[in-house]
Amino acid sequence: MSTEVVNNKNEVSLQKNFWYADWSFPIFVALLSAGVFAGTHMYYVYKIGAFNDVAIVAMLQAGIEGAGYGAAAAFGASFLFARVLEGSLVGILDIGGAIQTGIGIGVPAVLLGAGITAPIDSFALSLITGAVLGLVTGYIIIGIRKFTVKQSNSTFGADVMMGAGNASGRFLGPLIIISACSASIPIGVGSVIGAAIFYAWKKPVAGGAILGAMLLGAFFPIPIQ
Repeated sequence: MSTEVVNNKNEVSLQKNFWYADWSFPIFVALLSAGVFAGTHMYYVYKIGAFNDVAIVAMLQAGIEGAGYGAAAAFGASFLFARVLEGSLVGILDIGGAIQTGIGIGVPAVLLGAGITAPIDSFALSLITGAVLGLVTGYIIIGIRKFTVKQSNSTFGADVMMGAGNASGRFLGPLIIISACSASIPIGVGSVIGAAIFYAWKKPVAGGAILGAMLLGAFFPIPIQ
Protein backbone atom coordinates (compact mmCIF):
# COMPACT_ATOMS: atom_id res chain seq x y z
CA MET A 1 0.00 0.00 0.00
CA SER A 2 1.47 3.36 -1.01
CA THR A 3 2.10 6.24 1.38
CA GLU A 4 -0.42 8.42 -0.49
CA VAL A 5 -3.21 5.89 0.03
CA VAL A 6 -2.39 5.62 3.74
CA ASN A 7 -2.42 9.40 4.11
CA ASN A 8 -5.79 9.63 2.36
CA LYS A 9 -7.27 7.02 4.68
CA ASN A 10 -5.89 8.82 7.72
CA GLU A 11 -7.37 12.09 6.49
CA VAL A 12 -10.79 10.53 5.99
CA SER A 13 -10.58 8.97 9.47
CA LEU A 14 -9.74 12.33 11.04
CA GLN A 15 -12.65 14.02 9.27
CA LYS A 16 -15.02 11.58 10.98
CA ASN A 17 -13.38 12.06 14.38
CA PHE A 18 -15.40 14.16 16.83
CA TRP A 19 -12.49 16.51 17.56
CA TYR A 20 -11.90 17.24 13.87
CA ALA A 21 -15.38 16.98 12.34
CA ASP A 22 -17.17 20.06 10.98
CA TRP A 23 -20.39 19.22 12.84
CA SER A 24 -18.68 19.40 16.26
CA PHE A 25 -17.22 22.87 15.69
CA PRO A 26 -20.49 24.78 16.40
CA ILE A 27 -20.81 22.83 19.68
CA PHE A 28 -17.41 24.06 20.87
CA VAL A 29 -18.21 27.62 19.84
CA ALA A 30 -21.59 27.39 21.62
CA LEU A 31 -19.99 26.22 24.88
CA LEU A 32 -17.37 28.97 24.79
CA SER A 33 -19.95 31.63 23.89
CA ALA A 34 -22.31 30.53 26.68
CA GLY A 35 -19.55 30.94 29.25
CA VAL A 36 -18.41 34.32 27.92
CA PHE A 37 -21.95 35.71 27.66
CA ALA A 38 -22.64 34.51 31.21
CA GLY A 39 -19.47 36.30 32.28
CA THR A 40 -20.87 39.52 30.86
CA HIS A 41 -24.06 38.88 32.85
CA MET A 42 -21.93 38.54 36.00
CA TYR A 43 -20.24 41.85 35.26
CA TYR A 44 -23.52 43.60 34.47
CA VAL A 45 -25.10 42.41 37.74
CA TYR A 46 -22.14 42.04 40.12
CA LYS A 47 -19.42 44.16 38.39
CA ILE A 48 -17.03 41.22 38.13
CA GLY A 49 -16.59 38.28 35.77
CA ALA A 50 -16.31 39.68 32.23
CA PHE A 51 -13.94 37.76 29.93
CA ASN A 52 -12.21 40.72 28.30
CA ASP A 53 -9.49 43.32 28.58
CA VAL A 54 -10.17 46.14 31.01
CA ALA A 55 -10.16 48.67 28.17
CA ILE A 56 -12.87 46.83 26.26
CA VAL A 57 -15.04 46.26 29.32
CA ALA A 58 -14.71 49.99 30.02
CA MET A 59 -16.71 50.66 26.84
CA LEU A 60 -19.58 48.56 28.16
CA GLN A 61 -19.28 50.20 31.57
CA ALA A 62 -19.53 53.62 29.95
CA GLY A 63 -22.83 52.55 28.40
CA ILE A 64 -24.09 51.18 31.71
CA GLU A 65 -23.33 54.52 33.32
CA GLY A 66 -25.40 56.34 30.72
CA ALA A 67 -22.84 57.38 28.10
CA GLY A 68 -24.46 55.19 25.45
CA TYR A 69 -23.63 51.74 24.10
CA GLY A 70 -22.58 52.91 20.63
CA ALA A 71 -18.82 52.52 21.14
CA ALA A 72 -19.07 49.04 22.68
CA ALA A 73 -21.62 47.87 20.09
CA ALA A 74 -19.62 49.14 17.10
CA PHE A 75 -16.30 47.90 18.43
CA GLY A 76 -17.63 44.45 19.34
CA ALA A 77 -19.75 44.02 16.22
CA SER A 78 -16.85 44.93 13.94
CA PHE A 79 -14.68 42.32 15.62
CA LEU A 80 -17.38 39.65 15.38
CA PHE A 81 -18.07 40.32 11.69
CA ALA A 82 -14.39 40.39 10.74
CA ARG A 83 -13.48 37.31 12.76
CA VAL A 84 -16.37 35.25 11.38
CA LEU A 85 -15.23 35.95 7.83
CA GLU A 86 -11.61 35.45 8.76
CA GLY A 87 -12.37 32.14 10.48
CA SER A 88 -14.36 30.96 7.48
CA LEU A 89 -11.59 31.75 5.04
CA VAL A 90 -8.42 30.82 6.91
CA GLY A 91 -9.82 28.08 9.18
CA ILE A 92 -8.74 29.75 12.43
CA LEU A 93 -11.27 31.43 14.72
CA ASP A 94 -9.93 34.26 16.88
CA ILE A 95 -11.61 33.50 20.22
CA GLY A 96 -10.63 36.86 21.71
CA GLY A 97 -12.06 38.89 18.85
CA ALA A 98 -15.07 36.79 17.84
CA ILE A 99 -16.32 35.37 21.14
CA GLN A 100 -14.89 37.50 23.95
CA THR A 101 -15.21 40.89 22.25
CA GLY A 102 -17.92 40.21 19.66
CA ILE A 103 -20.36 37.99 21.53
CA GLY A 104 -19.22 38.99 25.03
CA ILE A 105 -19.31 42.77 24.60
CA GLY A 106 -20.71 43.70 21.18
CA VAL A 107 -23.94 41.69 21.30
CA PRO A 108 -24.80 42.63 24.92
CA ALA A 109 -24.19 46.29 24.05
CA VAL A 110 -26.54 46.03 21.07
CA LEU A 111 -29.21 44.37 23.22
CA LEU A 112 -28.87 46.88 26.05
CA GLY A 113 -28.90 49.76 23.58
CA ALA A 114 -32.18 48.42 22.21
CA GLY A 115 -33.63 48.17 25.72
CA ILE A 116 -33.50 44.35 25.84
CA THR A 117 -32.09 43.52 29.26
CA ALA A 118 -33.50 40.06 30.06
CA PRO A 119 -30.67 38.01 28.44
CA ILE A 120 -28.11 39.99 30.45
CA ASP A 121 -30.08 40.23 33.71
CA SER A 122 -30.76 36.48 34.00
CA PHE A 123 -27.95 33.96 34.43
CA ALA A 124 -29.96 31.13 32.85
CA LEU A 125 -31.00 33.27 29.87
CA SER A 126 -27.43 34.49 29.44
CA LEU A 127 -26.20 30.91 29.13
CA ILE A 128 -28.93 30.05 26.62
CA THR A 129 -28.42 33.26 24.63
CA GLY A 130 -24.66 32.74 24.49
CA ALA A 131 -25.07 29.12 23.41
CA VAL A 132 -27.51 30.04 20.64
CA LEU A 133 -25.25 32.82 19.40
CA GLY A 134 -22.32 30.42 19.43
CA LEU A 135 -24.24 27.79 17.46
CA VAL A 136 -25.30 30.35 14.87
CA THR A 137 -21.76 31.69 14.59
CA GLY A 138 -20.31 28.20 14.24
CA TYR A 139 -22.74 27.17 11.52
CA ILE A 140 -22.20 30.43 9.63
CA ILE A 141 -18.45 29.82 9.61
CA ILE A 142 -18.86 26.20 8.48
CA GLY A 143 -21.40 27.25 5.83
CA ILE A 144 -19.21 29.97 4.36
CA ARG A 145 -16.24 27.65 4.41
CA LYS A 146 -18.04 24.94 2.46
CA PHE A 147 -18.92 27.36 -0.34
CA THR A 148 -15.52 29.06 -0.53
CA VAL A 149 -12.28 27.48 0.63
CA LYS A 150 -13.35 23.83 0.23
CA GLN A 151 -14.22 24.45 -3.40
CA SER A 152 -10.61 25.22 -4.27
CA ASN A 153 -7.18 25.87 -2.82
CA SER A 154 -7.73 29.63 -2.75
CA THR A 155 -8.42 31.56 0.45
CA PHE A 156 -10.05 34.38 -1.55
CA GLY A 157 -10.17 37.57 0.53
CA ALA A 158 -8.50 36.23 3.67
CA ASP A 159 -5.50 38.49 3.16
CA VAL A 160 -7.84 41.50 3.18
CA MET A 161 -10.10 40.39 6.03
CA MET A 162 -7.40 39.39 8.52
CA GLY A 163 -7.14 42.14 11.08
CA ALA A 164 -10.16 44.03 9.77
CA GLY A 165 -11.68 44.11 13.24
CA ASN A 166 -8.53 45.68 14.66
CA ALA A 167 -8.37 48.22 11.86
CA SER A 168 -11.97 49.34 12.24
CA GLY A 169 -11.65 49.45 16.01
CA ARG A 170 -8.74 51.90 15.84
CA PHE A 171 -10.94 54.55 14.24
CA LEU A 172 -13.11 54.70 17.37
CA GLY A 173 -10.30 56.23 19.44
CA PRO A 174 -10.15 59.62 17.68
CA LEU A 175 -13.96 59.78 17.57
CA ILE A 176 -14.17 59.21 21.33
CA ILE A 177 -11.50 61.86 21.95
CA ILE A 178 -13.37 64.39 19.81
CA SER A 179 -16.59 63.61 21.66
CA ALA A 180 -14.86 64.00 25.02
CA CYS A 181 -13.30 67.32 24.01
CA SER A 182 -16.71 68.61 22.97
CA ALA A 183 -18.08 67.69 26.40
CA SER A 184 -15.58 69.75 28.42
CA ILE A 185 -11.89 70.68 28.48
CA PRO A 186 -10.94 68.51 31.51
CA ILE A 187 -12.73 65.47 30.12
CA GLY A 188 -11.08 66.05 26.75
CA VAL A 189 -7.64 66.31 28.36
CA GLY A 190 -8.27 63.11 30.31
CA SER A 191 -9.34 61.34 27.14
CA VAL A 192 -6.18 62.44 25.30
CA ILE A 193 -3.91 61.38 28.18
CA GLY A 194 -5.65 58.02 28.52
CA ALA A 195 -5.41 57.38 24.79
CA ALA A 196 -1.71 58.28 24.79
CA ILE A 197 -0.97 55.93 27.69
CA PHE A 198 -2.83 53.03 26.07
CA TYR A 199 -1.11 53.74 22.76
CA ALA A 200 2.26 53.51 24.54
CA TRP A 201 1.16 50.20 26.09
CA LYS A 202 0.03 48.98 22.65
CA LYS A 203 -3.53 48.58 23.94
CA PRO A 204 -6.78 49.72 22.24
CA VAL A 205 -6.71 53.52 22.15
CA ALA A 206 -10.50 53.70 22.46
CA GLY A 207 -10.41 52.05 25.87
CA GLY A 208 -7.78 54.47 27.16
CA ALA A 209 -9.73 57.45 25.85
CA ILE A 210 -12.86 56.27 27.68
CA LEU A 211 -11.05 55.56 30.95
CA GLY A 212 -9.22 58.90 30.86
CA ALA A 213 -12.43 60.79 30.16
CA MET A 214 -14.25 58.94 32.96
CA LEU A 215 -11.42 59.58 35.45
CA LEU A 216 -11.18 63.35 34.96
CA GLY A 217 -14.93 63.51 34.49
CA ALA A 218 -15.29 62.23 38.05
CA PHE A 219 -13.14 65.09 39.36
CA PHE A 220 -14.52 67.72 36.98
CA PRO A 221 -18.16 66.74 36.39
CA ILE A 222 -20.24 68.55 33.83
CA PRO A 223 -22.88 70.69 35.55
CA ILE A 224 -26.43 69.74 34.58
CA GLN A 225 -28.53 72.78 33.83
